[in-house]
Amino acid sequence: MKPQYMDRALSLALKAKGKTSPNPLVGAVIVKAGKVIGEGYHKQAGKEHAEIIALKKAKSLAKGATLYVNLEPCCHTGRTGPCTDAVIKAGIKKVVIAMRDPNPLVAGKGVAKLKKAGITVMEGLLYKEAKALNAPFEKFITQKLPFVTLKAAVSLDGKIAALSGDSKWISNEASRAKVHEMREESDAILVGLNTVLKDDPSLNVRPMKKGTKHPLRVVVDTKLNTPAGAKLFHSKGGKVVIFCGNDAPKAKEKALADKGAEVVRTATRDKRVNLEAIMKNLASRDIVSLMAEGGGTLYTELLGKGMVDNVAIFVAPIILGGTERYSLMQNGCAKNIKDALKLINLSYRQYGENILIEGKVLK
Repeated sequence: MKPQYMDRALSLALKAKGKTSPNPLVGAVIVKAGKVIGEGYHKQAGKEHAEIIALKKAKSLAKGATLYVNLEPCCHTGRTGPCTDAVIKAGIKKVVIAMRDPNPLVAGKGVAKLKKAGITVMEGLLYKEAKALNAPFEKFITQKLPFVTLKAAVSLDGKIAALSGDSKWISNEASRAKVHEMREESDAILVGLNTVLKDDPSLNVRPMKKGTKHPLRVVVDTKLNTPAGAKLFHSKGGKVVIFCGNDAPKAKEKALADKGAEVVRTATRDKRVNLEAIMKNLASRDIVSLMAEGGGTLYTELLGKGMVDNVAIFVAPIILGGTERYSLMQNGCAKNIKDALKLINLSYRQYGENILIEGKVLK
């Protein structure tokens, strides 16, 4: 097994980040006599899978070759046919996979089918990297819930806004450019009403260019107090969905619907929209990756309910001071250090004077 070929497969798969939902990210590389003779990646749900693209490029040379793929080849018919059948028909001699597909329709059945056809199958090469790449897909397919990333910009003392509520701009221009990349890689953006009222965000991807993919724009607004004049309704971007309580005023619903928003009523808990219901609804829309962009009330509830899977925090070299009101997490504080929410698999990247800290939430 050659790690460099699997690393290439992972790099290819990453090219389609944010574009394949509800499918996983998959890259494939076919090698023969130490040379790459075909490669490809899955670009969008409904389009050809990575293995098929690589096999078409390899043509007849695929016979007797080795296929490297970061996820177990599918063996069922969905929008496209089984990749295992194509691999077998092409005469591939060996298949190296990084991890098995968590989809119950595959989950080892693809490996079994290949082995039954006399193909050598080797598993686990760059498993950790492959599992991290498709963590959103794995959660979606096994739990029927979106993978949630909490994104925030904070001061050195953990504040997301100044005493007046002003938060523009804690992060710098380079950090904000990165956020737009993250938006395009997400299926949906989630904010609370206060963020809409205070920041009036567009929640789209900028700069816009040909092929730009805008995420679904989701607002949690229990009483439907989102202004009809909000930028959400007057800027190009993804569809706007507003989740409110069952008792929200009908007149306000009509006003927002007239602006193009879809209003979804849900049960409330503690006088707030039920986040669990929102997550299930979003999953039913094939939202695999969800980025929460604010504000403090939403962050606190998501973290407190254990709904956050990944954290991306831009830290700016400023100190704002003040009480817990504008803290990232406003209540439910850990009583002891051992009770603190912990992050693992950390990464750090600098954007000018800002530092982006990313990590998976340890559950």
